Amino acid sequence: MADTQVDEKQSAKAERKAAKLAKQIGAFAKAHGGAEGQLAYIGQTGTRIVLVGEDGGWGDLVAPTHEIAVRAAEKSGITLHESFDGDFALKVRTGPYEWTRMAGIQIGGPSNG
Repeated sequence: MADTQVDEKQSAKAERKAAKLAKQIGAFAKAHGGAEGQLAYIGQTGTRIVLVGEDGGWGDLVAPTHEIAVRAAEKSGITLHESFDGDFALKVRTGPYEWTRMAGIQIGGPSNG
């Protein structure tokens, strides 16, 4: 009986987290004219939900488990891609900050930090 209560509590907690993430995904999509995503496993930390807006804006969220990330994406209604390449990756628009930051990391340029 106790195991059932623990499972129910964990399930309810996971559902609340998925709902919260779905709400954040929805807000991102609304701010960027729609959104698509890709899930990236990041080890024990969980799963990163990478978001790309229709306007090229991008961002990410981290879910504690892959299952919660999948549930959040489903609840939000975004399209998920298997990988971050091709036409999906081409939608990302970066600005001067990202380019300077990448150059700083790669070739010793300014780090913006």
